[in-house]
Amino acid sequence: MELQDFVINDIKPLSITDKVSDLKLLFNQLTYSHIPIHKDGVYMGCVSETDAHCFEGANSISDCNYAIEGFFVRPTTIWLDVLEAFAQNDSNIMPILDQNNKYLGYYELNDIIHLFNETPFFAEPGGILIVEKGINDYSFSEISQIVESNNAKLLGAFISKMDSDLVRITVKIGNASINDVIHTFRRYSYNIISGHEEDSYIESLKDRSQYLDKYLNM
Repeated sequence: MELQDFVINDIKPLSITDKVSDLKLLFNQLTYSHIPIHKDGVYMGCVSETDAHCFEGANSISDCNYAIEGFFVRPTTIWLDVLEAFAQNDSNIMPILDQNNKYLGYYELNDIIHLFNETPFFAEPGGILIVEKGINDYSFSEISQIVESNNAKLLGAFISKMDSDLVRITVKIGNASINDVIHTFRRYSYNIISGHEEDSYIESLKDRSQYLDKYLNM
């Protein structure tokens, strides 16, 4: 995905010599979580809105430079790493620096999420499965083989939870009866955490249970 079209330049970094009151005023005018700061034209980092409101407005930003967070990405950073940088820094604005560390602008979180939503994982029709297996027993090659052996198309898969013993994988599947895929996952000893509402295996168990209840109550 090309990110160059999403670079925004409508906010210029504040100088470290500016007043905290200037920083607070900018936050009041915007919906961003952070504001970039520079010193003599060199990007220093960002100050969060939460931190800004902890300081006296008459103070200089330099008086609280310990609160400056130095996160950024490069123009060559791929969109998934940009999204990770947003998450790691709990920010909705991400400064962009060139290879000479010159400030070029910033990305806005909503734009990057919009790109993510346009990927086939979200945009293409299909079914979502969440499967679970021992952390030493699963493999993505096996997951792909299970899906594709049922003439299905794997649209994406990622690890959505991991602990010391188990790993949980979210899988997006297109072009197939998801029930057949579910049955195959079970044959390979995967636990189905969440499947399609038409999971016939579960429906069959429910029907048998209801029949047994009726038989026992006769």
